[in-house]
Amino acid sequence: MVSAALAVALGEIAAAILAAAAAVHLFWALGGRWGKNLAVPEKANKGGPAMRPGAIGTLIVAAALTVAAGFVFIRIGVLDLSLPVWLPRTVCVVLALVFLGRAIGDRRYVGFFKRVRGTRFARLDTAVYSPLCLFLAMAVGVNAW
Repeated sequence: MVSAALAVALGEIAAAILAAAAAVHLFWALGGRWGKNLAVPEKANKGGPAMRPGAIGTLIVAAALTVAAGFVFIRIGVLDLSLPVWLPRTVCVVLALVFLGRAIGDRRYVGFFKRVRGTRFARLDTAVYSPLCLFLAMAVGVNAW
């Protein structure tokens, strides 16, 4: 069992990470370039990006990450929006499952079980992105209970 203080600390860290990720996605949606080439999966043989996310899609991701951070903040008691108790709990369970799914991956370009491994993105995904998603799944999941 995790103590309440540890759960809150994990929630604060997770919410801060989600807010920072939202800010980076907003930066990219508004035309920023820094780090963008390291955040998109690359094709194995042909090189180049496996997808080309547009500004609208990136803005939607930024908004989703902001909402996710908000629900974690609600769950740990930093924000009080007078929502029914079940709603932030349910959202946090779903978020934990989404981040666990991202860590596991799509079996091709992202996650621990990806097949494409020789690209810069794949190396960063194995070392940083997937472990971060696993941490977020755990930290948000702990706070769902």
